[in-house]
Amino acid sequence: MDGFTYYNIFETKGIEYLAIIAFFAILIPFWIFLIKRVKVTSQIRLAIGNLTPKMLEIPQGLFFSSNHTWTHLEKSGVAKIGLDDMLLHLTGNVNIHTKKSPGDQISKGELIAEIEHKGKQLKILSPISGEFLSSNKLVDDDPAYLNEDPYIKGWIWKVKPFKWVAETNTYYLADKASEWSQKELERFKDFLAVCMAKYSADPGKIILQDGGELRDQPLSELPLEVWKDFELDFLSNK
Repeated sequence: MDGFTYYNIFETKGIEYLAIIAFFAILIPFWIFLIKRVKVTSQIRLAIGNLTPKMLEIPQGLFFSSNHTWTHLEKSGVAKIGLDDMLLHLTGNVNIHTKKSPGDQISKGELIAEIEHKGKQLKILSPISGEFLSSNKLVDDDPAYLNEDPYIKGWIWKVKPFKWVAETNTYYLADKASEWSQKELERFKDFLAVCMAKYSADPGKIILQDGGELRDQPLSELPLEVWKDFELDFLSNK
């Protein structure tokens, strides 16, 4: 065994090298896994995150007002009122705070509720005049119905209308409602261009996907100042 020298690895820095090798052996697969998850998540967001007119539900037979509420007269003579799908796609999940109680008289264009998302509020105006009858208990108990099913389970109030024909004759119905919604999305893009020039140095990262499409729920990431401007331009009386 001449010329052979034995070294005890535990008496040298060899154990440190083994520890480093073991660390990277664990870290690298985890890092690859993590990168793949981030990439897949980003791809999914790009695939389903764009807000286009085709994503919006516009049921036939509902009357849509220009302040993004809808109303529908039932056979009983009672009208349901709710928020349109576009407004809910723009804001994201919201809580609603009704400002009226059963028996209250309301006028068209009067404040009947506020919706709230992360401390930011929007005022909701009534599309018709009438007697406030009730709110939707499903929505009261779980506001998620507003976004999940705004027209069937997610209606918000029942009202006994006073001037149904006179107050709904300028509203959007069927194909005209679809055309109006498409124009409103385009108008919202123009609105963002103006607002973001005022409030943000880099709006593209927040609002638009490649190709200039809107992201779903764009308002949810924007500051209170933009919400106030949106309320004035899209939800107020005109």
